[in-house]
Order: sequence, then C-alpha cells, then structure tokens
Amino acid sequence: MEADGKLVSALVRGISVLRCFSNKCQELSAKELMDLTGLPKPTLFRLTETLCELGLLRYSERLSKYVPGLGLLQLSSPVLTRMALRQFARPHMQALADLTEGQVQLAVGHRRELCLVELANGMGNTVFRQEVGVSMSLSRTATGRAYLLGMAEDERAAYLRDLQARNPQRAAWLEQRLVNAREDMAQYGFCRSHGDLHSEIESIAVPMSQPQDSELWIFALSVPVFSPLYGKLESDLGPRLRTLVRSVEGVLGV
Repeated sequence: MEADGKLVSALVRGISVLRCFSNKCQELSAKELMDLTGLPKPTLFRLTETLCELGLLRYSERLSKYVPGLGLLQLSSPVLTRMALRQFARPHMQALADLTEGQVQLAVGHRRELCLVELANGMGNTVFRQEVGVSMSLSRTATGRAYLLGMAEDERAAYLRDLQARNPQRAAWLEQRLVNAREDMAQYGFCRSHGDLHSEIESIAVPMSQPQDSELWIFALSVPVFSPLYGKLESDLGPRLRTLVRSVEGVLGV
C-alpha cells in the first residue's frame, strides 16, 4: 500500500494499529500490536502515544494493555447518523423480529467492507446477539454472499482471485456457495447461510434492488435451527423478509 505513493504512510500505519481491535479482540498489549502490525517498537510507541493523545486509544493500567478509546465511538456517530435508511427500516425490522422471535439485521457494504449498522432482536431471541459496527464475513454469511452477488462482476472476480491465491480450498468452496446463492435468489428471492458461520443458526438475506450512493444494503433474518419457523424459510420467512425490503424501498422511492 505504501508503494502506491498516493497514501500517507504514517496514517496507514496508525489505522493499521486501530484495525487490530475488533469485537473479539478488545484488549491488546504492545507486544501483541507489534506482532499484528509488524511495526518496529519505536514506531509503534510513537503511534500509540499519538492515538492515545487523540482519544482513539487508551492505555489501561489495570489490564496493562491498550483498549479502544471513546474517540472512536464519537467518530462512528456521524457515519450512523448519515444513514437515514436505518431510521426508516428500524420499525419494520423490529416487527419482523418480534414475529419470528429471531434477529433481523441490516448491513451495508462498500468495496470489500461489509458492516452491520442496525439490528432488531425479538423478545424470544436469546441465542445470537451481535453489536452494531462489527465487520461481517463475505464468504460465510448469507449477507456476505448476497453482497458478493450484488458486486460488479469484475470486482467479484478480483475478490475470488485474491482468495484463490491465499486459500484455494476456501475459494473453491465459496464458488460453489455462490452457485447455491444464485439458485436461491432465482427461486426464492433470498440467499441462505447454510449454518456456515454458526451451525445452530440459519439466516436468509435479501439485498436492496440497487445501491444507495455506491453502498449496497442487505437485510437478513436469523432464527435458531430448533425454532418451529425454521422449516418455513421458503414459504413464510423469505416472503416476509422480501416484503420488508420492498417496503423500505417504497419509503425511499426506489
């Protein structure tokens, strides 16, 4: 990336430090950050000091580790606020979540980034709870595969080529899953997860018919495999999720 010449190397390195943190990895020592980023110790400490001064990182004396700072939360606020679609969709999502006692998710993707931006949990859903802001798998989720199908063909091909170079077995598996996803979209109007990420959860996903400001939005519904509604994905849940998406599109004038 730094060889591009268009990027500011110090900024790239600073962001690489912040990207080490995730919902599954919230506390990291300096040694762990060095291992993850490959940065030399003096460079890493200059970056962490700067990030701490800006409030984007914080050093916890109790943990002897770095944790994400409140400044990151403040930066996320304008991103979520500009996504007015979330406000339109939320009541529809909550109604469907309550009806199915499952979870309804809204994700948005741009390039190779796919992020959860809204979710609604039914009162009976105690199995699977995510947090807004988490990155979603492009290959192992119904939402991710719906997003891949919505990509421009050349972008999807480039993604698969890169995956083939890193992990040929996973690339071959994903290509078959995309065949399944196309078939499901043609027959039922949704993609399904096949329990690839969580074996006890089945999810279906429906993309909006066109991107909004170069971002593609995908709605998904997740229910436990032991739910009485699990056997009604094609006949009941799928049509309800498609209706939700079309209702939101109607509000937006899509």
